[in-house]
Amino acid sequence: MRQKGFSSLKGSLLCSVVMMVAIFSFVASAYATNGYFAHGYSIKNKALAGAGVALPTDALTATINPAGMVFVGNRVDAGITLFMPSRKYTVRGTPSGPPAFGLTPGTVKSGSRMFVIPSVGVNYMLNKKSSAGVSIYGNGGMNTDYDTNTFNGSSPTGIDLMQLFVAPTYSVKLTPKHAIGISVILAYQRFKASGLKAFSGFSADPSKLTNNGYDNSYGYGARIGYLGEVLPDLYLGASYQTKIFMSKLDKYAGLFAEQGDFDIPSNWTVGVGYKINPAVTLLVDVQRINYSDVKSVSNPFKPNIQTSQLGNKNGAGFGWKDMTVYKFGLQWQSSRYWTWRAGYSFGDQPIPGSEVMFNILAPGVIKQHATLGFTKAFDNNRELSASLMRAFSNSVSGPNPLDPGQDIELEMNQWELSVGYSWKF
Repeated sequence: MRQKGFSSLKGSLLCSVVMMVAIFSFVASAYATNGYFAHGYSIKNKALAGAGVALPTDALTATINPAGMVFVGNRVDAGITLFMPSRKYTVRGTPSGPPAFGLTPGTVKSGSRMFVIPSVGVNYMLNKKSSAGVSIYGNGGMNTDYDTNTFNGSSPTGIDLMQLFVAPTYSVKLTPKHAIGISVILAYQRFKASGLKAFSGFSADPSKLTNNGYDNSYGYGARIGYLGEVLPDLYLGASYQTKIFMSKLDKYAGLFAEQGDFDIPSNWTVGVGYKINPAVTLLVDVQRINYSDVKSVSNPFKPNIQTSQLGNKNGAGFGWKDMTVYKFGLQWQSSRYWTWRAGYSFGDQPIPGSEVMFNILAPGVIKQHATLGFTKAFDNNRELSASLMRAFSNSVSGPNPLDPGQDIELEMNQWELSVGYSWKF
């Protein structure tokens, strides 16, 4: 039986990898929610506004806490998300003219307003105390597509970032109610930029600044986690993800600081889950995302754009700050077949008013999410899950740092619909 189960696991893993690679070959990714981190990755986690570091629910639990995988049993979970962001910027004030770097006044909306994002996870119990699995999921978020001469360069203007993660995970129970886990994270990212020729004079390598098509990079990192019942019906979860070290985006060595470096920042999450009664669980999580880990993301635009060329160690970046997100979730199992979920999250957004110019390309200004979802269980060990997310409109305004007579406002809101299916074996 164990050999048969292991064969099923290998088959499930192979099918999962093939499916994910095929889907990612044809879809673009844009996921600007908590900066450019998703608010959640599994369908159930999404319905809880991303809360759940202390509540393992499926084989994508490793995306938030690898320790939880040993509590979810043998299963496969696959999901598809339809993500619908609305991004725009507004420039107010007449350009001053050279040598100022003025922008054309008006409001411009980004195209590419619908994206498909898949996820899949597999978990297999090695014995009663340990499990092995893999989670495959996507991230992104720095995506814009303006059909206009935004920076008085070439049209269209925008950037596109897609990230894919494969996370093999091992989890073990230290006692029946306490576990630890570790995921090795293998990462792939794809990026392109267009319409930035007007910044050629600010770049250390103008030939590697813009309009070079897609470039690829690869990297690695890890996530560790703990989960345990510390008091009756009170669960504590915690996890930490290291910075993911990526190979450089050589085609954009004249854009990103450190000659095309674009690592993925570290982050940590702690949270509690309390079973109010056997059917109802309340969740509270706190997540910290350390964007300051990555110079190409955190370096300020000004004065760096005037003191160090784009692509150098201190070249201008997006000026993103570290952000803290507070997540609240409620899960209610109303019957053997139906489970209902709701969530709300709020927190900082990473873009200061002084950094609005470059962030026309990456207006990740969302601060609040509200979510709803459900799972319908079937007698044949199958489940159907769904979630709906609304990211409320938020805006950030500030002066054009290269033409103080102008103001720039960034604005974003989002809808997201996700559906998933689960197999237990």
